[in-house]
Amino acid sequence: MEYKLCDDPWGQEEINAILRVMDSKMFTMGDCVAAYEKEFASRFGVKYAVMVNSGSTANLLVIASLVYANKLPRGSEIIVPAVSWSTTYAPLEQYGMKLVFADIDRETLNMDVDSLLACITDRTKMILLVNLLGNSNLFDTVCEICKSRDLLLMEDNCESLGAEYDGKKLGTFGIAGTFSTFYSHHLCTMEGGMAVTNDPELYEYMLSVRAHGWTRNLPASSSIYEKRPESFYESFNFIVPGYNLRPLEMEGAIGLEQLKKMDRMIAWRRENAKYFQERMRIFPDIRIQKEIGKSSWFGFALILQGTLAGKRDVIVKELIKKGIEVRPIVAGNFTRNKAIAYMDYRIPFPLKNADEIHDHGFFIGNHSSDNQKEIDYFIQVLHNTIEKVE
Repeated sequence: MEYKLCDDPWGQEEINAILRVMDSKMFTMGDCVAAYEKEFASRFGVKYAVMVNSGSTANLLVIASLVYANKLPRGSEIIVPAVSWSTTYAPLEQYGMKLVFADIDRETLNMDVDSLLACITDRTKMILLVNLLGNSNLFDTVCEICKSRDLLLMEDNCESLGAEYDGKKLGTFGIAGTFSTFYSHHLCTMEGGMAVTNDPELYEYMLSVRAHGWTRNLPASSSIYEKRPESFYESFNFIVPGYNLRPLEMEGAIGLEQLKKMDRMIAWRRENAKYFQERMRIFPDIRIQKEIGKSSWFGFALILQGTLAGKRDVIVKELIKKGIEVRPIVAGNFTRNKAIAYMDYRIPFPLKNADEIHDHGFFIGNHSSDNQKEIDYFIQVLHNTIEKVE
């Protein structure tokens, strides 16, 4: 038996959507992308959604747009969690920010509030929260911190599409939120990402930055630039340094079909998680992620402790041998990756919880359909492996 990180969430509907785009001969960003953005914004209760070619470039798009909109000065200190994906951090370095690494909560795996408070200085301009593996941060507390100190809040929600906190969708709490729709994620458009905001000025900068920095995609009544009536002039007119982050039209078409299935797929992830949590009760020396709000359960994190501490390598090796796909918990403590040498950063206090995840943690996949048989297989293999190593 095999236990993959993800299942195949596509049906004939997605294939037909691709074929319709192929027949249309419009392959780059067009009407399907625009319709998907509109539907996505509606489903998540925001005013604006901008589709890009990955969740990573969604982060880049937001940071660049915040800078060009004069909402985030270069050189600002940005507080980030020590455990996340590399492209949470890279856009901050690329736009001259100083990263300040806060520790994570050892139970939820998200930013520890006490560590966050201790990291704030008069140079702090933004908190970049990451909702790790489908799980929410403590938004009531963090939003109050931001409000009382006049700090921007941004969410990297690439792993937590569909999750909620106090009835509100994650990715919609701050000035902007980002999502990934890479094939193994909650919605699957092959590659793909989305940035959302309720700020009209930021939205217009994102439209420009996404496509070369030009004015072509700005609305006629743009607040950041007065467009000339001549379409010829505005076809190649640039107002900010931009990129080509545009998605393919077929990705937008697939996204429209995936949105129709979203609620059902998230519901299955939650059912699988309930089953996983119950089955894991037999392992007292394995800690699993504590749910905050309503997680969308990207995957299942496990942290070895007690008698199993230090035995990750042999356990992971056996799981892989038995056909179970295993990964680190994102990048572990990112400050222990070589890439940190290229960044301007500070670590005010020891990152002991991030280190524990780095040294003793791993995760397995969750699916958008029933994978309880796979969970049973994992439990059996894990039990047999532990009996050998104890």
